[in-house]
Parts: sequence; structure tokens; C-alpha cells
Amino acid sequence: MSCQCCALVMHGFANPKRFLKIARWLTPLLVVSGLLIAGGALAWGYFVVPPDRLMGDTVRILFLHVPTAWLGMGGWSAIALSSLVFLVWRHPLAALAARGAALPGMVFTALCLITGSIWGRPTWGTWWVWDGRLTSMLVLFFLYAGYIALAQAVARDGASSRLPAIFGLVGAINLPIINRSVVWWNSLHQPPSITLGKSAIDPAFLVPLLVSTLGFSLLFGGIVLARMRALMAEMQAEARLRRKALGSELPQTKVTA
Repeated sequence: MSCQCCALVMHGFANPKRFLKIARWLTPLLVVSGLLIAGGALAWGYFVVPPDRLMGDTVRILFLHVPTAWLGMGGWSAIALSSLVFLVWRHPLAALAARGAALPGMVFTALCLITGSIWGRPTWGTWWVWDGRLTSMLVLFFLYAGYIALAQAVARDGASSRLPAIFGLVGAINLPIINRSVVWWNSLHQPPSITLGKSAIDPAFLVPLLVSTLGFSLLFGGIVLARMRALMAEMQAEARLRRKALGSELPQTKVTA
């Protein structure tokens, strides 16, 4: 009984009209607040925080690298969760939520790889190593590319939306590999600095880092909502064109008196 009640509540929130009503004001709020908070945190980290004792000014890329890594993984978590909801409850917006999270997730993953390479050059003496963390993040980038291509093909050809949903769930296997890679294998990448209830980062760096992560997370949420709205508008436009095309193909009968 409780599961049925939960499903009814979730379906209520997944109503397209209700979603659009909420998303119209929530999207700009998330984007603007995310830009302001993330921009302020980056300025704080780049111009106020002192250089690190060992890494010097190189540590400042932390305030961009860590949030992008977090949201690269978070984007695929959203895809996997939305895919599960679509497969189990057939939510009308679940597949759109997964598609909406894919492109920003891919962009943040690319930014993570780029900033990681920039950080690695002075720290490790090389732009790239086939390290467990770097390699698994690169795999995540290609998973995003594959998901986007599959979802676009399904939307174009009218195939079953279950295919990208299953792909989204299977791809989630890579997330714990990314998370635990620095523990499971000998790695040039530093071990986890933030764990449950603990942090090895000095508060002077930790506070702006958390603020930056919050700002980028709000921005990510706003972009996902904007993408979902755009996809819904595209689907509605295509449906109207199909109806017009079908109407023009109907045989015209001539009525005579």
C-alpha cells in the first residue's frame, strides 16, 4: 500500500504541466544563484585563499576541478536514477530527465579531465597518466557520448526508450570504480581528502571548495531543467508537425449537392 501511495505522489510531481509551471521560475533561479555563488567561490579561491605549503598556487585549480568531478559523477547518478524510475514506474518525465542530465554531465566530465591534466602537469610532471582515477573518468566521458548518441537515435527513429534507460543503469557500474580507484590501485592521484565525517583539507581551502561545489550544483540543476524544457518543446513541435502531415495526407472528399 505504501509503495502505491509513493508511486501516486511521484506521478503527480511528474505531471508535465505541473513540471513546466515549476520549472519556469525555478530554472532562472537556479542558474542565476548558481552563477553568483560559483563565481564568488572561484574569486574567493583564486584571489583570497593563500597558496598551499607544498603545491603553491597550483592548488587553486582545486576549486574548479573538484566540483566538475563531483558533477560529472552526479550527472550519471541522475541518469541511472531517472532510468530506474522510467523502467519501474514509467514516469512520463523520467526519460527526459536522464536526457537532460546527459549533456551537462558530459561537459563537466570533460572539464574535470582538462583541469586534472592542468593540475597534473606541475604536480606529476606529465599531462596524462593511465591512472585508475583518470582512466575511469575518461571511460565516464565516453559513456556519456554513447548515451547521448543512443538517446538521440531512439528519439529520431521512434525505438523503445528502454534501450537508453538500460544503458544508463549498466553504465552506473563505473561510478564506484571511479570513487574507489585511488584505494584499490596504486595511484599517482591523491587519496580521498573528504570522507564521511572527515576532511584532510585545511578549512581555508575547504570552505570555498564547498561553496564552489554548491554553486556549480545549483547551476547544473538549472541547466538540466532548461534542457528538459527544451526537449519537451521539441517533442511537442514534432508531434504538431506529424499531425499536420497526417491531416494533409487524408483523402479529400468532394461534396456535391
